[in-house]
Amino acid sequence: HTAGRWQPRRFRKAQCPIVERLVCSMMMHGRNNGKKAMAVRIVKHAFEIIHLLTDKNPVQVLVEAVKNGGPREDSTRIGSAGVVRRQAVDVSPLRRVNQAIYLICYGARQSAFRNIKTIAECLADEIINCAKESSNSYAIKKKDEIERVAKANR
Repeated sequence: HTAGRWQPRRFRKAQCPIVERLVCSMMMHGRNNGKKAMAVRIVKHAFEIIHLLTDKNPVQVLVEAVKNGGPREDSTRIGSAGVVRRQAVDVSPLRRVNQAIYLICYGARQSAFRNIKTIAECLADEIINCAKESSNSYAIKKKDEIERVAKANR
């Protein structure tokens, strides 16, 4: 982890290494806030598991997963004269990356909670499934759902 300040300026976080973005979004939910060493350890374990399962470079697998996990189209709320309706919009590349990372972490956290599997194993599963675009990945399911809603609101 680089101990860099990626937030003060707009779009600075686009330069942040994607693995570090993943680490930072792993430290969520009150009890894990600010525990970056723990998040780094989780991601390291997850990468080792990915390497063992796929025999590919885990960073490459993560990049594939982020590429597949972000929704391409979303719906926004447009309110005019008290009538609120949804309008389909295209998603910017940075937001696609942000949402993909968030959905992957959220899905891993959900599947690890009250479960025997460790968070690292769940994260590895989520990333591999997302990279393969298989529908048992939370991020892929969510992406399909968002895009379906957007399609209905075109």
